[in-house]
Amino acid sequence: MDIQNINRVPAFTTKDGSEIRELLAHRNSCLRNQTLAEARLPPGGATTPHRHVKTEEVYYILEGQATMRVGSELRQVGPGDAVAIPPGAIHQITNSGDSVLKFLCCCAPGYEHHDTVLEEPSLCHLKACDQEIIGGPNHS
Repeated sequence: MDIQNINRVPAFTTKDGSEIRELLAHRNSCLRNQTLAEARLPPGGATTPHRHVKTEEVYYILEGQATMRVGSELRQVGPGDAVAIPPGAIHQITNSGDSVLKFLCCCAPGYEHHDTVLEEPSLCHLKACDQEIIGGPNHS
């Protein structure tokens, strides 16, 4: 049985700029086809718009408030919200609150830097300034 505690897992910065603590992955457990990590972003912080060629991802918000972009859709998310991100979808999360944003990232297959493709904000077709933010925390 493999058990990792968040307080004993070292942090590192992913290719998209978020601070990650990889809880379970092939690097530290018996898992081979998925990863589970906790990510943190400071107030006003955002990941670089990016996509994963092979990996589908789930973000589960633990603490804080954020604006989530997947493709051309923009939504407000908060604690208890789970976001499905299909392979190939350009996505970005921005901490829109005044405290640290904490969320879980589950990737299948497991997270690898080489599967992450960074997008230029001006070319990613997210057009945040033209988007209406849909809903509020815990609204679809």
